[in-house]
Amino acid sequence: MSPPPIFFPHPPGWARDAVAALALLDPDFAGIEAAAGPLPWRSRPHGFPGLLRTICGQQISNQAAGAIWRRLSAIPGALDPAGLVEMGDDVLCGIGGLSRPKAAHARALALACIEGRLRFDLLDGMGDAEAVAHMVAIRGLGPWTAEVHLLFAHARPDIFPSGDIALAASVTHLKGLAARPAPKALAAMALAWRPWRGIAARLLWHHWRHVTGRPLVEDAPDPLPAPPGGGTIQA
Repeated sequence: MSPPPIFFPHPPGWARDAVAALALLDPDFAGIEAAAGPLPWRSRPHGFPGLLRTICGQQISNQAAGAIWRRLSAIPGALDPAGLVEMGDDVLCGIGGLSRPKAAHARALALACIEGRLRFDLLDGMGDAEAVAHMVAIRGLGPWTAEVHLLFAHARPDIFPSGDIALAASVTHLKGLAARPAPKALAAMALAWRPWRGIAARLLWHHWRHVTGRPLVEDAPDPLPAPPGGGTIQA
């Protein structure tokens, strides 16, 4: 299988050290990069645009989420809370490709930013649990959305989205488990990877991409035209 694309940056020095430390904690991680290639360092912007991008990825594949994001982010004003909150489903769904529930979540996020109930400027001063709690208080922002945002927009080293299906599938394959672990079981398993559970998550996604042959491209140009009529793209 092909290695990761070269346009993804390399991990920072602390993350490379963490990869080595994780391999000592759990030797099953030691061979991932040898098979899948160097771990790419995926990141997203801070603030409203980054969290809106994560909403696009709720419960669908990276490829489908990337296609929706390209359509949504091209709409004038969509990356600004004051602009997005005024947009109806005809714009967010018909042009942007969001499902109706995700359009509602996006507007709830925008309104929370405008009203000051969500403070992105305070997140870096919060611990992981406090930061997650601050975000999940907003309608449509569950633990997975908050954890993925903290992992990729804030490079938190010990965040582990245990509700992620791909992470469960990757662990099952990597460790040869008889059945895919449920979120609580996966969270308990991940305790052995502290304080590098975020690095473990990145490696597990990287491993799953490799074994399934999926491209590591979230927001690259879409080779397919948008669906006729602006319908929601399904996973």
